[in-house]
Amino acid sequence: MNYLGHALLSFDDAQILTGNLIGDHVKGKLALNNYPERIRKGIELHRKIDVFTDNHPASKRARLWLRESYGLYSGAIVDSLYDHFLANDPRYFSSEKDLLLFTQKVYENLEEQSRFFPPVFAQYFPYMKEQNWLYNYRNLQGVQRSLGGLYKKAKHMPPVEEAYKIFIGHYYQLAQCYYELIDDIVPFVKLELSH
Repeated sequence: MNYLGHALLSFDDAQILTGNLIGDHVKGKLALNNYPERIRKGIELHRKIDVFTDNHPASKRARLWLRESYGLYSGAIVDSLYDHFLANDPRYFSSEKDLLLFTQKVYENLEEQSRFFPPVFAQYFPYMKEQNWLYNYRNLQGVQRSLGGLYKKAKHMPPVEEAYKIFIGHYYQLAQCYYELIDDIVPFVKLELSH
């Protein structure tokens, strides 16, 4: 799961959400001590979601279509593609308006917790909000931009045009992988948050 997935799986808890979205930028156990308990729980949840997603049979299957061209980057690409299918999943967002309202609420909640942003997240959050990355996963141009963003961040990733072609060519198979994952990960996360 990528940003939209992590946001949805925070279930409207602003501090869990903050930890969940900054999770990639908080390294090691010692760094966790710099955060309040609920944000710390969100960071830990982010890590558990990543492990669950990476090890899920549907994600392993989805990565196969990308592995030859993208190697280890295939996991990050699949995570990004999952957000497209989530943004179009009527079980979570019954309309474009629902998705838009959800994304606005996410940005508001994050801004209230902005003092806890690591420098890298603080740097790109204004662009995330202004360009509404979370909403734009819904359309194909948003997927292309998301893949382009991955390419800019990754040091040795091959150009993403091939990844986009694979996404279009295997659209329905990748959608099936998403549905299998989401059906398992939602109860997993709810259980994690109940502890």
